[in-house]
Amino acid sequence: MNSFESITSLPERPDDERHRRMVNYSIAMGIRVVCVVLCVFVTGWWLVVPILGAVVLPYVAVVLANVTTRRPGTLNAPGQFAIGSAGPATAPQASGEAHR
Repeated sequence: MNSFESITSLPERPDDERHRRMVNYSIAMGIRVVCVVLCVFVTGWWLVVPILGAVVLPYVAVVLANVTTRRPGTLNAPGQFAIGSAGPATAPQASGEAHR
C-alpha cells in the first residue's frame, strides 16, 4: 500500500533554496562593500577591522551560500528506479558449455 509523504519531511523546493542562498550571499557581499568603503574613512588601528572584513567575508559568503538544508525525508521520484526486462534473470553459462 502506498504511504503518503508528510509535508514537513519533504525537501525544500530548489527555487526556494536557491533564493535563500542568493539572499545570504548578497547580504554578506553588502557588508563587504561597507567594509571597503570604511577603509577610506577609518584611520589608526581601527583600519584593521574593515580590512579583515573585506578580506575574510568573500570566503565566508561562499561557504554560507553553499550550505544546503537537508531534511531527513527522502522523496521517491519515478526517475530513481531502473528499468529492466520483465523476464527472469538467467545465470551466465560456463564458457565450455554449448547453449541449446
